[in-house]
Amino acid sequence: MLENKSTDTLSRDFDAFMSAFDSFKNENDRRLADIEQRGAADTLTTEKLARIDRTLDDLTLKMQRPHLASSATAQTKPHSAHTLAHKSAFDAYVRKGDAGAIHALELKALSSASAVDGGYTVPAEIEARVNSSLRAISPIRAIAGIRQVSGTVYKKPFATTGFNTGWVGETAVRPETTTPALAELAFPTMELYAMPAASPVLLEDSAVDIEQWIADEVNAVFAQQEGQAFITGNGVNRPKGFLDYTKVANASWTHGSTGFIATGVAGAFPASNPSDKLIDLVYSVNAGYRANGSFVMSRATQSAVRKLKDAQGNYLWQPAAQAGQPSQLMGFPVYEAEDMPDIATDSYAIAFGDFKRGYLIVDRVGMRVLRDPYSSKPYVLFYTTKRVGGGIQDFAAIKLLKFGV
Repeated sequence: MLENKSTDTLSRDFDAFMSAFDSFKNENDRRLADIEQRGAADTLTTEKLARIDRTLDDLTLKMQRPHLASSATAQTKPHSAHTLAHKSAFDAYVRKGDAGAIHALELKALSSASAVDGGYTVPAEIEARVNSSLRAISPIRAIAGIRQVSGTVYKKPFATTGFNTGWVGETAVRPETTTPALAELAFPTMELYAMPAASPVLLEDSAVDIEQWIADEVNAVFAQQEGQAFITGNGVNRPKGFLDYTKVANASWTHGSTGFIATGVAGAFPASNPSDKLIDLVYSVNAGYRANGSFVMSRATQSAVRKLKDAQGNYLWQPAAQAGQPSQLMGFPVYEAEDMPDIATDSYAIAFGDFKRGYLIVDRVGMRVLRDPYSSKPYVLFYTTKRVGGGIQDFAAIKLLKFGV
């Protein structure tokens, strides 16, 4: 379960952020005035602006960084007898290597999550803690569509020719309709693993919440690996990232490819009216998707976008209205993803669209742990695995900005 920071801490962080953003605007305005009057920005102003920009990024990360609640503060639901038995059996397995009780429980349940490489399914509370934390710290998981499955592949049918629809009078003869042509998208789940190590002293300490320890150890590693795969993964033993599909100019877009808008300048925004390209990107997405649109970009790209203004001199990028919320760009939320490419020649550094409808993450139910007390004595390794897949499910929902021609 995720625990929010205290109200006082969030308030202080937010106040510091707003103060830094005011300083940023003042220094950037001074930089722009120098360029207009002298043809170049003052070096001291540019350096000060860069320092403030780094401070803004650090404060943004600080405000958005979640942490897992301790067992003393976590609110738990009443447990069934089976849940309590599973928790007790899993605790005995992790601490002492006693697999008898948990093995008997899985045989009785005929678990569909059993794996050929061994290990045992973790209690639902651990899986829920890890998944909740992943959703909080993984930018794509936070905005994408998510499905849970018990099998290895999630298949989604879709109509390639569309369905016949129309209006008809109450007593009029219904026109004959043709059968739509259907195709299928398949999202296989791939194994993601982590191998935290524990000392015998930690395992023998009854005051240590072993479920909490496992969740703490694996969630950051899983989030890092997932974040990369959901963006740039090639679909081989990992999810397929939305940047790995065939990319075409949006004017020539067809289903199965990702449309892009080009800036027309290699590795940069146009010198004249650079914000127009962001407007073009937003309106390249149909209105039905645009209403729930989000920007995704790296920290370095957001730093460049933060300096842009509209024709009236207003900054396009605005801080969140309250702590814990994403920043806004042209009224749409901005999610920072370090696996997005930075601005460079022909890079697709900014993505925009309705990621909930556009990108699907598939989680297979059942995270597993295999205890290994032999490979790294005296430490005990815990080979922890979960299965996850992903890919684009609606190619019209996500568009890219290419920094090139």
